[in-house]
Amino acid sequence: MLYKIFENQRSFMEPFAEFAQATAKLYSNPISPWSNTLLGHRMSAGYDLLYRLGKDYIKPEFGIQSIDVDGVEIAIHDRVEINKPFCELRRFKRFSDDAKTLAKIKGQPVVLIVAPLSGHYATLLRDTVKTMLKDHKVYITDWRNARLVPLSEGEFHLDDYVNYVQEFIRHLQNKYGNCHVISVCQPTVPVLAAVSLMASRGEKIPLSMTMMGGPIDARKSPTAVNNLAMNKSLNWFENNVIYRVPDNFPGAGRRVYPGFLQHSGFVAMNPERHFKSHYDYFKDLIKGDDAHAEAHRHFYDEYNAVLDMDADYYLETIQTVFQEFKLVRGTWEVKSPEGVMELVRPQDIHNTGLITIEGELDDISGSGQTKAAHKLCTGLPREIMDHLEVKGAGHYGIFSGRRWRDMVYPVVKEFIATHNKAHPVRAKAAKPKTVKTAAKRVAQ
Repeated sequence: MLYKIFENQRSFMEPFAEFAQATAKLYSNPISPWSNTLLGHRMSAGYDLLYRLGKDYIKPEFGIQSIDVDGVEIAIHDRVEINKPFCELRRFKRFSDDAKTLAKIKGQPVVLIVAPLSGHYATLLRDTVKTMLKDHKVYITDWRNARLVPLSEGEFHLDDYVNYVQEFIRHLQNKYGNCHVISVCQPTVPVLAAVSLMASRGEKIPLSMTMMGGPIDARKSPTAVNNLAMNKSLNWFENNVIYRVPDNFPGAGRRVYPGFLQHSGFVAMNPERHFKSHYDYFKDLIKGDDAHAEAHRHFYDEYNAVLDMDADYYLETIQTVFQEFKLVRGTWEVKSPEGVMELVRPQDIHNTGLITIEGELDDISGSGQTKAAHKLCTGLPREIMDHLEVKGAGHYGIFSGRRWRDMVYPVVKEFIATHNKAHPVRAKAAKPKTVKTAAKRVAQ
């Protein structure tokens, strides 16, 4: 019922949002008699803010058209390589007419970025992808909004997430020989499970795993997000945040955790910060500060675009990761596509590099939660594992923005190169410096 009420409200507000947008343009139009007056600037700014507060935010585009590599512009074309009911494996193909550049990028490491399925779209990792493309062949998991998936496509469970990741890894292995995996936030847990299961079966596993800001062991330094998941019963979540998709969507009748409820939770974590941001946007519009106003639009176009999560997947994640801690307790069993229950054993992983990355000020995944993967992967020698704590970085700072580009990426790049040189993809990578040295240099 709540979902239907929200949709009715959104539909009711839509014409008012469009009216606010039109009125803002009317007051700011150069031929308008108010365009050069203080009143006109204030009215235009106010209506523009009303429009952005009332509009419907759709899934953003990645929008990566090109990148610059050593002064050479490389064109980027993203396309779907594997189309699953709940996820697309998206590839970012690089093109160049420069022969030297083509020879250079041909043998670069292949990286699968596993994006979170925790409210926002995979486009939240746009900066991660764009930066990685300079030195890697990049693929990403682009998760679908569950309200757009018809009931005829079946259910989606946490086990299915793990199986999707395994399928994507095998696809890249068959195509290139092997790959590297990066997981950001929520997927650190299912990615570790996926690689563990492949190792237990004796399958080829990725050359390296990079795990960033994820709840491998949510018991360590629990955050407000962790506490909510830990202190409420599973029945509470099912009775209070799970609703059926209304009839006006392809996934009508599917049980989901709606995006609008997730967004309310995001905002409730830092309401003062969001209020100040919107007020600053209003002042920037009055002053004519287009650069800061556009930065605000860009951020909130991404932040306000949320997706519904399938209820089975969401509830099982709460239970497995935040309540029963099955991964760290060694009790997690995953059902394979063939229906076989398999125990997740990270200790069976051998000869795969592991680096964990945490932000010093992360308020989503607390200190030590990601690093906990080291104690689980007892089959890995210490010399092929590393950890980086990024000083001054919050949750988003470890995979997006200046700290990601200047402090984290150089370490990740060198770590991947180190573990790629023994098993190169079509060409050998240049011999890098040791990861340990790089981590110390960047962190200082």
